[in-house]
Amino acid sequence: MTINTPPANIKDRIFALIQLFLPHHFLSGIMYKITRIEILWFKNFIIKKIIDIYDVDMSQAQNEKAEDFKSFNHFFTRPLKATARPIAEGAHSIISPVDGSVSEVGKINNDQIFQAKGISYSLEALVGGSPERAEFYRNGYFATLYLSPRDYHRIHMPLSGRLREMVHVPGRLFSVSPSTTRSVAGLFARNERVVAGFSTDAGAMAMILVGAIFVSSMETVWAGTITPPRGKHLRQWSYDTQDPICLERAEEMGRFNMGSTVILLFPENSIEWEQDLVAGKKVQFGEKIGEVVTQKQAGNN
Repeated sequence: MTINTPPANIKDRIFALIQLFLPHHFLSGIMYKITRIEILWFKNFIIKKIIDIYDVDMSQAQNEKAEDFKSFNHFFTRPLKATARPIAEGAHSIISPVDGSVSEVGKINNDQIFQAKGISYSLEALVGGSPERAEFYRNGYFATLYLSPRDYHRIHMPLSGRLREMVHVPGRLFSVSPSTTRSVAGLFARNERVVAGFSTDAGAMAMILVGAIFVSSMETVWAGTITPPRGKHLRQWSYDTQDPICLERAEEMGRFNMGSTVILLFPENSIEWEQDLVAGKKVQFGEKIGEVVTQKQAGNN
């Protein structure tokens, strides 16, 4: 069941209107360079400010001090201590791939995915405009997970899977904050994104990494940095099953160099979300958010 977020208010709409006129990629390009500055006093100052402003819990990080990081980007993509995130048990358990909060979660209505009160967007557009790719998930399930600046920014596998394809879809870089999500129609199908398609015990699974303003770089463990460079045309990679790329549940699959949103897609009759997985809920990497529906369970429904 999808729980509606509050509707957009006048402040949300003004914020969205301002963003329409911003040079998204130019600003993100500047931020890309700033976050990689290695001047000690500068990067230490910025890291400490972010820790204070967003109340970042550094006790869970492998390195806890600003001085321990080579640059702001190294801080932002910091690894956690091995014991920081227990992984939910259960062969059929689906785990959260990230730390963050649930923007929305629920069923896909044919081709429409719920974004916020009064706003839905096209599944086909989200996955890059391919009817064949969208067909895997029509009437299936989605979860939209938002990462704030204070969160851990590495992305992990919700289930074990074999990589089938990856698509880079160019687009804008609107903010993906809750206020923008409530006010920009089709936000996640308009922003730049990387769509990774896997084969899993639940069938097809898509992990969609959505870029946002000041998020100028997304990467995966198998291909490295996908953006930048940027382009105006869709790029697609298929992966040879003779030499498969297989990732285990909880294994790292990618990261945001700055924060954004991950969208999970599953086919119809393949999974069940946890009952308490609702809009606004905080989640951590490793906790159970759903379960694969076995053939026996499916037959009883």
